[in-house]
Amino acid sequence: MAIKPKPKTAAGAAAFIQGAPDASRAAAAAATGSYEKGTAKGNKRQISLTIAPDLLRRVDEVAARTGQGRAAIINLAIFRALEGDIFRA
Repeated sequence: MAIKPKPKTAAGAAAFIQGAPDASRAAAAAATGSYEKGTAKGNKRQISLTIAPDLLRRVDEVAARTGQGRAAIINLAIFRALEGDIFRA
């Protein structure tokens, strides 16, 4: 694959982006409303998360106490944070 120079116009930039190898997948994802970040795992997406050891220990304690998996606790915490007023502008 050859390295192409930076496009000089907006139309040139659009053509450059559409010429990318994954352009058709990105367009299809935008059209269907799907989200392509992470690795597909059924109807969910797998991501990598870096977390402080003490916070991870606390997550594991809650998971053990409630009989839930670690991922379920993290998903619920994120959902509640986003649905609550923590990040509201």
